[in-house]
Amino acid sequence: MLDLTQTAATFDDVCGWVTRAFARDLTDEEKLRAAMLQRGRMRWRADLHELIAAAASGDHSVLEYRYERDVERAHGLPEPVRQAPFTDPSGRRGRRDRLYRGVVVELDGRLGHGPEDQWRDKDRDNAAAVDGQQSLRYGWEDVRWHPCATALQVAAVLRRHGWVGWPRPCSPGCPVERALARLPASALSPAYR
Repeated sequence: MLDLTQTAATFDDVCGWVTRAFARDLTDEEKLRAAMLQRGRMRWRADLHELIAAAASGDHSVLEYRYERDVERAHGLPEPVRQAPFTDPSGRRGRRDRLYRGVVVELDGRLGHGPEDQWRDKDRDNAAAVDGQQSLRYGWEDVRWHPCATALQVAAVLRRHGWVGWPRPCSPGCPVERALARLPASALSPAYR
């Protein structure tokens, strides 16, 4: 797997190799870190350290990694359970990409989520509703090109389910900053006033 990352043209390619290896249980964090120590020069070394940690904690696709980095962490959203196991009413088992208290976030990339899978996805969302959870579903467009708007949407739903925090702006001009500016000062914690 490390050899494949060395031939990658883009960061997303590197991320794909790492996350797929973990998702398929082909390796683990300890083995990869040991293998990296055996190599002198490596392209992407700093990125690989971060990617290995993320994949070991449950980021099983490039989209999931980007969601964690650009939506959750960048905007200070609470830490969810990643790859949360579940059993639907018919007894089928699966994993939820992200599970917050009362909220499920499913991340649908191109692989494994084509148009023909829309009914399976609807069944999963319906099963979450039966369990009292609200589902949110995001794809590449939402996470790659609109991470701030996605963070605002997730935060709004999390607040309806009991989260008492607020998202934070990821940079100057972030839409989260504008949204916070529209709130009355009494609604914000002292850290945001």
